[in-house]
Amino acid sequence: MPVLYHLPLSPFCRKVRVALGEKGLPIDLKEERAWERNRRFLSLNPAGKVPVLEMESGDVIAESQAIVEFIEEMAPEPPLLGATAIDRAETRRLIGWFDDKFCQEVTMPLYGEKVLKRQAGVGAPDSGALRAGRQNLSQHLEYIAWLCDRRTWLAGDHFSLADIAAGAHLSVIDFLGDVPWDRFDGAKLWYQRIKSRPSFRPLLADRVTGFQPPAHYANLDF
Repeated sequence: MPVLYHLPLSPFCRKVRVALGEKGLPIDLKEERAWERNRRFLSLNPAGKVPVLEMESGDVIAESQAIVEFIEEMAPEPPLLGATAIDRAETRRLIGWFDDKFCQEVTMPLYGEKVLKRQAGVGAPDSGALRAGRQNLSQHLEYIAWLCDRRTWLAGDHFSLADIAAGAHLSVIDFLGDVPWDRFDGAKLWYQRIKSRPSFRPLLADRVTGFQPPAHYANLDF
């Protein structure tokens, strides 16, 4: 069985896990504390980052976007990139939005400061970064709500990797209790549909030592 080296709260690892779940592909999960610089793991990915997918053949694919596009090629049903070139372009644009912009402005200021620093033992959270992350989050939730007012799913009429990428990042912030859902009904209804999908539910069972998610985190009805 293929092995996915991952961290439970990494949004990039979560993106891959949900994509695999949508395709119905079995996977063996192996938690990898990348900051420990394990020699064998570095031989798989010299960049020293998760996720990394190791196939039964011995082939190795690193970086979340490379992995999900590999999965899409190997198991094209159900399609997660879009049916047309325009659909695929919009899906990739939004994946970039969340994996780059959202990550820099929200995920790393919150998850990076609260969780990664603690796990790596490199100091206390920066209060200014936390404050900026929460402020930025509101703007992104407004954008999600704006998209949902105009589309069935974020990239168009069909569930796609854009929804998976966005849901993966938001699930991490939700685990930390930092999402003001009561102020953003449109984003909340979209996320409720996301976390009710069978592919997403295993993420809601993840737990990390030293952290307790809010009561609503694993509640499919909020």
